[in-house]
Order: sequence, then C-alpha cells, then structure tokens
Amino acid sequence: MTNTFERLESQVRSYCRAFPTVFNRAVNAELFDESGRRYIDFLAGAGTLNYGHNNPQIKQSLLEYLRQDSIVHALDMYTMAKRSFLETLDSRVLQPQKLVFKVQFPGPTGTNAVEAAMKLARKVTGRHRIVAFTNGYHGMTAGSLSATGNEYHRQGSSGLLGGVSFMPFDGYFGPDVDTVEYLRKFIEDASSGLDKPAAIMLETVQGEGGVNVATAGWLMRVQQLCREHGILLIVDDIQAGCGRTGAFFSFSSSGVVPDIVTLSKSLSGYGLPMALVLIKPELDRWEPGEHNGTFRGHNLAFVTAQAAMDIYWRDNAFAAQVNTKAQRLRRKLLAIADAYGQAVIEVRGRGMFVGLAFEQEPELATAVSRRAFEKGLIVETCGSRDHVLKLLAPLTIEDHVLDEGLMLLEQAICDTLTQHKTRSYSTPEIYLSKETQ
Repeated sequence: MTNTFERLESQVRSYCRAFPTVFNRAVNAELFDESGRRYIDFLAGAGTLNYGHNNPQIKQSLLEYLRQDSIVHALDMYTMAKRSFLETLDSRVLQPQKLVFKVQFPGPTGTNAVEAAMKLARKVTGRHRIVAFTNGYHGMTAGSLSATGNEYHRQGSSGLLGGVSFMPFDGYFGPDVDTVEYLRKFIEDASSGLDKPAAIMLETVQGEGGVNVATAGWLMRVQQLCREHGILLIVDDIQAGCGRTGAFFSFSSSGVVPDIVTLSKSLSGYGLPMALVLIKPELDRWEPGEHNGTFRGHNLAFVTAQAAMDIYWRDNAFAAQVNTKAQRLRRKLLAIADAYGQAVIEVRGRGMFVGLAFEQEPELATAVSRRAFEKGLIVETCGSRDHVLKLLAPLTIEDHVLDEGLMLLEQAICDTLTQHKTRSYSTPEIYLSKETQ
C-alpha cells in the first residue's frame, strides 16, 4: 500500500515521512491506522483540530445540513449558512470582547488570509514595506513566505520574495534586550534604511518558530509604536487562535486590539478548510471583487464553525476548562524537564500551546518524536533547528488520555537519552504515580 503513495504522490509530502502509517479513522485525540493500531494525537492537524477528530456535536450539525440538500458552494453569494455564521461570530466572540470588525473571506487556507491582510495594509497606507519577526511563520505562498523567517522554507523561492524586513522577536537577544526599542530606533531613524512600514505582522506565540511566547508588555509596546507612527498591526492568529491559548483570541489577555487579524486552522471546528480576515471597519477599503477567489464561501465550514462557537464559546466555561487542562499539562512537562534536565532545557508556551526545547542537543527532539511514534504518540518538532517538541493536543482531550500521552512522551525521552548515552538513567516513576492535583 505504501508503494502507491511513493509511486504517485509528489516528493513534497512531509508529515507522512515522520509518521509512516496509513491512518483510517479518528475520535477526539485518538487516531487508528488501517491495521487498527491506536495512536494518541498531540499534533491535531498542526492545530487544526482544537475540538478533536470527528467531534460528535459538530458532526451532527454538518450531517443535518447535508441531509437537507443545503448549499455547499456559492462563491461569495449570500446564503443562510453564511448569515448564521456571521451572526454567531459576532454574538459569541466579537461582542463579548467589545471587538468591532468587518469579516473578509479570502481563500480557504491560512496563507490566503495572510496574503489578503498584507495586500490590504499596503492598499490602505499606500506604503509597501511590511515588518515581520525572526522565527515567524506566515505561510508558503509568495507574499506570506516573504514574511516567513525559516531558511529551509524560503530557499526555493528567493527570487520571488521581497517587501518584508525582519526584526528581532521578543527575547531574541535574551531577556535583557528590549527588541521593541530596537525596532523603534529603525523606524524613527530616517537613515536606518527601513522604509516606513505599512504594517507590523506578528504571532503572539510563534508555533513553527519554536513555541516562542511574546509577553503582554512587549505586545502592548508594539501596538503603541504602531499607533504613534500610523502603522497597522496585523496579528496572525492562525495557529494560536480559536482557544489554543485559553481565550478565543491569543491576544485577548494582553489588552492588544489589532487592526487586522488572520484566522484559519481550527476556525471551522471540524478540520474543513476555512480562513478569514478580521478588519477594523475604517480599514475595509476593498473595491468589490478586488481580492477574489473561488473557494471563499465554503458553506460546510460555516456550519461547523457556527456549531463550534455555539457549543464552546457561548460563555467562559470552555476557556476555563482549557486553562485548567493547561495547568495540568504544564505541571507534568515541568516534572519531565526536571527529571531530564541535562537534555530538556525549557518548557515553553502558553495555554495548550506548549513545547519542550532541546537547545544543547537539538537532534534529540527528532529522535524523541520518532521514538514516541513507535510507542503510539504523534508529536512533531519545530524551531529553527527542529529542536523543540511541539505539543498541540486537542483542547477536548480527556484527562486520562492526556496523562497516557505524557507517559508515552516521558518513556520516549528516557529511551532516546539511553540510546544516545547522553546520561545514564534508570527509568523514573511514570507520571500517573506521582501526579500532583
């Protein structure tokens, strides 16, 4: 069976190389391959399945919609599904946070949303330059790739990239260097060589870049800098949003209100392709059809996204559950880091968006990921050297499944370190026996 993929599918495939089996079905945080073997999923579609695989309540809404022969594709024409989605987004998410945005539906993926946001910022300001940050990741099409820092991703398209200047992210030079002041100097010095930007674009938690977290103070100072100089602030919330850090938006707890927000991944609630751009009303200066696309009206995704918001964001209960689960997760990861301190240098992240960093021996992260897969746990690596294990378990994961996954992760770390002879370990007591509630 594997030969079919090797014979017919492009070499560009990637995740299947790290997790080489043929998957067949999935329920919440559990995947099953064609032989019936079970895996715990700490990948969740790279953050696309915050509400788990085949969420039964969301699925029911989708099936009911299809049974009625309802509209599936409609370009950007009006449909009942779109109206219901927009009304629910406004009532469940925007109004409770006193946010006022216009909603643009670009193409169905995150990079489509980023491209639209950059294009609009340039149109509104009449300026071309975008400032992005070290270790940032915003997509793989030409515009969004221009704002992506990773050399491996950029190398195939270097002749097409431009219009973006990179500045150091929060903590890039260590805790003692205020990188906002560094950025301010470039913006305010007419001889710095940095053209006045149309926008500054950032992730509050850099996922692909290594689970690097921006502090609330840093984000507020970036926003203040933008306001002082008439620069638009774009927050790319594609991976960190939709509850991943606790609140629906990752920037909510910081006090920041972006000018433009991009969303995708878990937005549809069910893994269906969907993306949108939230725009402050005064910045919505598009002419009709000026930014276009065939799949900007995916009604199935409207239905499942509405269901997800109705189920999980009707009040603060789900956010509280995520934060409680995040505390449980962090306690266990800190214990792992304490037990294997010579290899696991740092627990990083926020909410259910967390990573284990192997700074001194980065190759260990890939080795642990490989060993974890052999044991039945799917967890990927990220960072400039693939040196961080990134944990993106579904927000709906059951506590006992989360504990089991962390037990497998600890075993994989122990096995890997023993094999690499980094340090002699006797297998420590597994988590469930020493958990503190």
